[in-house]
Amino acid sequence: MKKGLLLSVVASGFIFAGGNIAPVQPVAQPQVAPAACDFWGTLAVRYDANKISTGANKWGKDDNLAAATLVMGVEKDLGNGFGFGAEMGAFKFFHSLGTKASGEKAEVSQAYLTYKNGNTAIKAGRQALPKSLSPWVWSDRTAGVLDNTFEGVVVVNTGLIKDTTLVGAWVSKVVDGATRTNVNGVNNTGAFMLTAQNKSIANTTLTGSIYYVTKAKVTSAWASAETKAGNVDLGLQVAYAKQKGTKATTGVAAYAGTNFNGLDAKLTLAYLKSGAAPLAAGGISAFWGFSYYAIKGDIADLGSKQKIARLDLGYKIAGYGKVYGGVAYDKYSSSTTDKQLAARIGYDFKVGSVNAKVEYRYLKTDMTDGSSAKNQRVRVEGIYKF
Repeated sequence: MKKGLLLSVVASGFIFAGGNIAPVQPVAQPQVAPAACDFWGTLAVRYDANKISTGANKWGKDDNLAAATLVMGVEKDLGNGFGFGAEMGAFKFFHSLGTKASGEKAEVSQAYLTYKNGNTAIKAGRQALPKSLSPWVWSDRTAGVLDNTFEGVVVVNTGLIKDTTLVGAWVSKVVDGATRTNVNGVNNTGAFMLTAQNKSIANTTLTGSIYYVTKAKVTSAWASAETKAGNVDLGLQVAYAKQKGTKATTGVAAYAGTNFNGLDAKLTLAYLKSGAAPLAAGGISAFWGFSYYAIKGDIADLGSKQKIARLDLGYKIAGYGKVYGGVAYDKYSSSTTDKQLAARIGYDFKVGSVNAKVEYRYLKTDMTDGSSAKNQRVRVEGIYKF
């Protein structure tokens, strides 16, 4: 799993992550309790050919990455409302192909117990957090392997309030392989989350979340409203994060999208004003930016303000997969970074039982001193699920 101190206040600014950052997705019924017995797994390969302006500045050698992953998981109903689940992941990579540097690891990414009684379910132990119900901090996958999981307790209720899913969580640690890190880097008092997701209004999902990191005394809040009218989708999000005694971080984002005869389009606009506490903690945030266009490395100094515009397009070819692309612009108020321009184009398709992807990404960063950096990536990926 990727290194990262989620829910931590030691991270600063918006961190650019490699995975797709998407709006919060509504969930009608959270799958907390396991089925009678369910096995799953994935086998994946990925190759990234990178051209990094700060590195070798040419395709191949130092900046390339090849990886192979294997994931196996199981959930089982033990009876009387009890169950358990576990997942293991193995990862082999070859980095800097010019020097043949490589690495490998295996990890227990999930190990949890569940209990379900009526409309209430409890999951305790090492687990993934869903983006739909934990929009601030959630678990994503890279080539099938979970990037991050958490140790704690999650309680879900779907019957206390009509048309509403309630989620309460206490998170103690973030897990990266054999490394278990306290969420605030100080002690084991952890962080608390409360989320409510309501669907009382037709074709509309309202979500609100509050997080509190103890000891560090950081409070953050998230609210979103998404609705659909015909083939038009509209969404609005607001975000807030504050550490006691410091300036707050705020953000607002809105989108409008449509789908017609297999063609989908979405325009997103966002404005962020940074304070001491980050909206993106340790690299994971569902707040709309264009961070999924990034290619390599993190940007630490994003300045006090960001203005973001992003256009995403996609077209489904019946029986042949989907072609997608997009362009994004990010204007900073920073001592080092002036603006960024990013673009990507790709093709998702299936070969038998294998989900495959070919993608090209481009990122240009302009600095306030007049210099600039250009990064490019070509990615080929195949994932087989069993």
